[in-house]
Amino acid sequence: MSLGVLMLVHTAFDRAEEVARHWAKNGCPVIIHVDHAVPKETYDLFQSNLSDVTTILFCKRHRCEWGTWGLVAATQSAAELMLEQFDQVRHVYLSSGSCLPLRPVSELREYLDERPNVDFIESATTPDVPWTVGGLSEERFTLFFPFSWRERRFWFDKFVHLQRILGIKRRIPRGLVPHMGSQWWCLTRSTLINILKSPNRRSFDRYFKRVWIPDESYFQTLTRLYSTQVESRSLTLSKFDFQGKPHIFYDDHLQLLRRSDCFVARKIWPQANELYSKFLSDGAEAMPRQDPNPGKIDRIFSRALDRRVRGRPGLYMHSRYPNKSWQKGVTAERYFVFQGFSDLFEDFQVWLSQATNAQVHGHLFKPAKAEFADRQTSLNGAISNAPKLRDANPNAFLANLIWNTRGARQCFQFGPSDSQPIAKFIANDANARINVVTGAWAVPLFRSNKDFSLIRAKAARLQKIETEALRHMRAPTAKARIKIWSMAEFIEAPMEPLQAIVDEVGNKQPELMLTSPTMRSLDGFGQFLQKLKNEGMHPYLMGDFPVEAPTKSTAERSKPRKPYLVKK
Repeated sequence: MSLGVLMLVHTAFDRAEEVARHWAKNGCPVIIHVDHAVPKETYDLFQSNLSDVTTILFCKRHRCEWGTWGLVAATQSAAELMLEQFDQVRHVYLSSGSCLPLRPVSELREYLDERPNVDFIESATTPDVPWTVGGLSEERFTLFFPFSWRERRFWFDKFVHLQRILGIKRRIPRGLVPHMGSQWWCLTRSTLINILKSPNRRSFDRYFKRVWIPDESYFQTLTRLYSTQVESRSLTLSKFDFQGKPHIFYDDHLQLLRRSDCFVARKIWPQANELYSKFLSDGAEAMPRQDPNPGKIDRIFSRALDRRVRGRPGLYMHSRYPNKSWQKGVTAERYFVFQGFSDLFEDFQVWLSQATNAQVHGHLFKPAKAEFADRQTSLNGAISNAPKLRDANPNAFLANLIWNTRGARQCFQFGPSDSQPIAKFIANDANARINVVTGAWAVPLFRSNKDFSLIRAKAARLQKIETEALRHMRAPTAKARIKIWSMAEFIEAPMEPLQAIVDEVGNKQPELMLTSPTMRSLDGFGQFLQKLKNEGMHPYLMGDFPVEAPTKSTAERSKPRKPYLVKK
């Protein structure tokens, strides 16, 4: 009977009963504290079910609200009853109703017998504690906390703020150096007696009653005062997420728990039938006897945390509502956006697909519908071309498209006539490769036979939209790789940028471009722009086009430039 167990229980009483009987069956007396908030009928039934085990006792009940003194008071009452009723107990192990022994109790007793004077409790000074969550570290010991953080959050925050303004600072009792650590410890009988029967206990208790989350600091601090040998670690495996909430273990964590070599783990899901069956049976005897080392599984938790808060490139954090800007990358792979090219060239999409083997879409954000390659109505992952579904969350639409088509280069057309909310997203995406010929949207207007007053109005609107899109692309926050040509600049020497595009997009080995897309006729385009000017609209995005000089064809323009066909 060298080991006694304290259990703090407030729910899942069937599992708590099962674990308590396991401890008692293996020679460990158990003192159970049940939260005073539990209905009397439930408490009486729980107590009655365990009344046949003489080494299981119940202590005085306290109301145990998270972060308050009640948890410490409950532990004190349970520990006092343990020391009073069981003289042969040398080590006292604090656990909860959701804790589960992972190794045979005999191994834990042998481990403690080899270390009879060692107190196992995580205990570190506040500057050395990196895991505090909630914004309070040293202040939890120097301010007053009369309000519950969970039940009265508004008054809690206001009172903390007021104390900071007034410069209030509590006096820490003489001789105490505040320490923090895990609530779950295993202390020697002598250390517990010194803590509970200290002549300064009333003063210490009065101080810690107004400390925030005292169950993480009361025994951690006083053990340093009275213990002769402290190992600052817990024998209980207890992991917390980035919000300070405990990880819950399920049946599929069986091998993970075994790998930790810890004696006890929390928090176990009450319906984890396989875990309770495996670890509360004699089969646990087959586990290797090694020193508890929860660090062995830290890599897995770190990876899970990374997935939880950052996800993967193009696959956002694993939560119902992902936080913006937390992800590793907004899209999964590189993709290409072409603005103005389909307006300037007649068969640009077909040509680019043949030249690069990439999947070339039309205008994915066209108001009428998304123009998928080969006139498909849906893509991988059941991505629909329906505009309502796309426009409900255009960023997610594009991210899903890139994620579900991984391994194939994706290209699509974009322009001022398309739905624009996606423009900023693309400009800030490091995976985007954007090629823009500014003002090319005027070519379809030039070739249309609509009333010129309507053309002028539409031209003014499209120019304004493209100007705003260019502002996003030229912003300091833009991460995309962006190339911008004015239309006049581009048509002077179109072959060089087209060759560069083919080399970058192509899945093939870079090679000489043998064909080029057919440029639409621009004869009279200069007069068209002048007419817009005459109507009071200044078309500045196209560059300088002469009013009278005829526009050369693509072939004529490319001949004076450096040759692309070389015969060996």
